[in-house]
Amino acid sequence: MTTYTVCPIPAGTLAALLTEDDAGVPAAGYIDPEGDTPLRCCLRRSAPGERIALVSYAPLRRWAAETGARPGAYDERGPVFVHADGCPGRWGSELPFTDAHRVLRRYSAQGHILGGELVREDFPTALAWAFSDPEVASVRRCRDRDIAHHHLART
Repeated sequence: MTTYTVCPIPAGTLAALLTEDDAGVPAAGYIDPEGDTPLRCCLRRSAPGERIALVSYAPLRRWAAETGARPGAYDERGPVFVHADGCPGRWGSELPFTDAHRVLRRYSAQGHILGGELVREDFPTALAWAFSDPEVASVRRCRDRDIAHHHLART
Protein backbone atom coordinates (compact mmCIF):
# COMPACT_ATOMS: atom_id res chain seq x y z
CA MET A 1 0.00 0.00 0.00
CA THR A 2 1.29 3.44 -0.93
CA THR A 3 1.09 6.13 1.69
CA TYR A 4 1.36 9.86 1.21
CA THR A 5 2.73 12.60 3.40
CA VAL A 6 0.95 15.93 3.38
CA CYS A 7 3.59 18.56 3.93
CA PRO A 8 2.70 21.84 5.61
CA ILE A 9 4.95 24.82 5.12
CA PRO A 10 8.02 24.00 7.26
CA ALA A 11 8.67 26.19 10.32
CA GLY A 12 11.89 27.64 8.88
CA THR A 13 10.18 28.49 5.61
CA LEU A 14 7.29 30.08 7.50
CA ALA A 15 9.70 32.28 9.45
CA ALA A 16 11.37 33.37 6.20
CA LEU A 17 7.99 34.05 4.50
CA LEU A 18 6.87 36.22 7.42
CA THR A 19 10.06 38.29 7.11
CA GLU A 20 9.91 38.46 3.30
CA ASP A 21 7.62 36.33 1.17
CA ASP A 22 8.50 34.86 -2.22
CA ALA A 23 7.39 38.09 -3.90
CA GLY A 24 9.84 40.08 -1.74
CA VAL A 25 7.16 41.59 0.51
CA PRO A 26 7.09 41.45 4.33
CA ALA A 27 3.99 39.80 5.78
CA ALA A 28 1.24 42.00 7.16
CA GLY A 29 -0.67 40.14 9.84
CA TYR A 30 -4.29 40.78 10.68
CA ILE A 31 -7.00 39.36 12.90
CA ASP A 32 -9.25 36.88 11.08
CA PRO A 33 -12.70 37.93 12.36
CA GLU A 34 -14.67 34.95 11.04
CA GLY A 35 -12.18 32.08 10.93
CA ASP A 36 -12.40 29.10 8.54
CA THR A 37 -9.41 30.29 6.49
CA PRO A 38 -7.18 27.41 5.26
CA LEU A 39 -3.79 27.77 6.95
CA ARG A 40 -0.92 26.16 5.02
CA CYS A 41 1.48 26.22 7.96
CA CYS A 42 -0.49 23.73 10.07
CA LEU A 43 -3.03 22.42 7.54
CA ARG A 44 -6.11 23.39 9.49
CA ARG A 45 -8.69 26.14 9.27
CA SER A 46 -8.25 29.29 11.34
CA ALA A 47 -10.38 30.04 14.36
CA PRO A 48 -12.19 33.38 14.74
CA GLY A 49 -9.84 35.98 16.21
CA GLU A 50 -6.59 34.26 15.15
CA ARG A 51 -3.84 36.47 13.75
CA ILE A 52 -3.01 35.37 10.21
CA ALA A 53 -1.23 36.69 7.11
CA LEU A 54 -1.54 36.22 3.37
CA VAL A 55 1.87 35.63 1.80
CA SER A 56 3.21 34.75 -1.62
CA TYR A 57 4.70 31.24 -1.66
CA ALA A 58 6.69 29.39 -4.34
CA PRO A 59 6.80 25.78 -3.10
CA LEU A 60 8.09 24.29 -6.36
CA ARG A 61 11.02 26.73 -6.36
CA ARG A 62 11.95 25.69 -2.83
CA TRP A 63 11.50 21.96 -3.62
CA ALA A 64 13.68 22.38 -6.72
CA ALA A 65 16.42 24.03 -4.68
CA GLU A 66 16.43 21.02 -2.32
CA THR A 67 16.30 18.32 -5.01
CA GLY A 68 18.18 19.86 -7.93
CA ALA A 69 15.07 19.85 -10.12
CA ARG A 70 14.85 22.48 -12.85
CA PRO A 71 11.21 23.52 -13.20
CA GLY A 72 11.94 26.35 -15.63
CA ALA A 73 8.72 28.06 -16.69
CA TYR A 74 6.70 25.82 -14.33
CA ASP A 75 8.08 27.71 -11.34
CA GLU A 76 5.15 29.67 -9.94
CA ARG A 77 4.07 31.31 -6.76
CA GLY A 78 0.70 31.86 -5.25
CA PRO A 79 -1.12 33.24 -2.22
CA VAL A 80 -1.33 31.20 0.97
CA PHE A 81 -2.64 31.97 4.44
CA VAL A 82 -0.39 31.29 7.42
CA HIS A 83 -0.23 32.14 11.11
CA ALA A 84 1.23 35.65 11.39
CA ASP A 85 3.14 35.09 14.63
CA GLY A 86 4.55 31.62 14.21
CA CYS A 87 2.62 28.38 14.13
CA PRO A 88 1.98 25.71 16.75
CA GLY A 89 2.48 23.04 14.09
CA ARG A 90 0.32 20.45 12.42
CA TRP A 91 -2.60 18.87 14.25
CA GLY A 92 -3.52 15.33 13.19
CA SER A 93 -2.54 13.33 10.15
CA GLU A 94 -5.72 13.29 8.05
CA LEU A 95 -5.84 14.78 4.55
CA PRO A 96 -6.75 18.45 5.08
CA PHE A 97 -9.14 20.62 3.11
CA THR A 98 -10.78 17.79 1.14
CA ASP A 99 -14.20 19.46 1.34
CA ALA A 100 -13.72 21.88 -1.56
CA HIS A 101 -12.89 21.72 -5.26
CA ARG A 102 -9.15 21.43 -5.79
CA VAL A 103 -6.73 20.79 -8.61
CA LEU A 104 -4.15 18.05 -8.14
CA ARG A 105 -1.14 18.98 -10.24
CA ARG A 106 1.43 16.23 -10.91
CA TYR A 107 5.15 17.00 -11.26
CA SER A 108 8.12 14.96 -12.49
CA ALA A 109 11.40 14.71 -10.57
CA GLN A 110 12.68 17.47 -12.87
CA GLY A 111 9.87 19.78 -11.71
CA HIS A 112 7.85 19.68 -14.94
CA ILE A 113 4.06 19.48 -14.90
CA LEU A 114 2.84 16.08 -16.02
CA GLY A 115 -0.85 16.98 -15.82
CA GLY A 116 -3.58 17.99 -13.48
CA GLU A 117 -7.10 17.11 -12.51
CA LEU A 118 -9.96 19.03 -10.94
CA VAL A 119 -11.17 17.05 -7.93
CA ARG A 120 -14.75 17.66 -6.89
CA GLU A 121 -15.17 14.63 -4.60
CA ASP A 122 -13.41 11.43 -3.53
CA PHE A 123 -10.10 13.14 -2.92
CA PRO A 124 -8.28 9.98 -1.67
CA THR A 125 -9.03 8.12 -4.92
CA ALA A 126 -7.89 11.09 -7.00
CA LEU A 127 -4.67 11.30 -4.98
CA ALA A 128 -3.97 7.58 -5.47
CA TRP A 129 -4.58 8.00 -9.21
CA ALA A 130 -2.21 11.01 -9.34
CA PHE A 131 0.60 8.92 -7.83
CA SER A 132 -0.17 5.83 -9.94
CA ASP A 133 2.17 7.11 -12.65
CA PRO A 134 5.75 6.14 -11.67
CA GLU A 135 7.04 9.34 -13.30
CA VAL A 136 5.21 11.44 -10.70
CA ALA A 137 7.59 12.62 -7.99
CA SER A 138 5.40 15.27 -6.38
CA VAL A 139 1.77 16.33 -6.34
CA ARG A 140 0.70 19.84 -5.46
CA ARG A 141 -2.85 20.63 -4.53
CA CYS A 142 -4.20 24.06 -5.34
CA ARG A 143 -7.53 25.79 -5.31
CA ASP A 144 -9.27 25.84 -8.65
CA ARG A 145 -9.42 29.66 -8.63
CA ASP A 146 -5.83 30.40 -7.70
CA ILE A 147 -2.59 28.69 -6.78
CA ALA A 148 -2.76 28.19 -3.01
CA HIS A 149 -0.39 25.24 -2.86
CA HIS A 150 0.46 22.61 -0.42
CA HIS A 151 2.71 19.70 -1.10
CA LEU A 152 1.99 15.97 -1.05
CA ALA A 153 4.90 13.57 -1.36
CA ARG A 154 5.15 9.84 -2.01
CA THR A 155 6.54 8.13 1.13
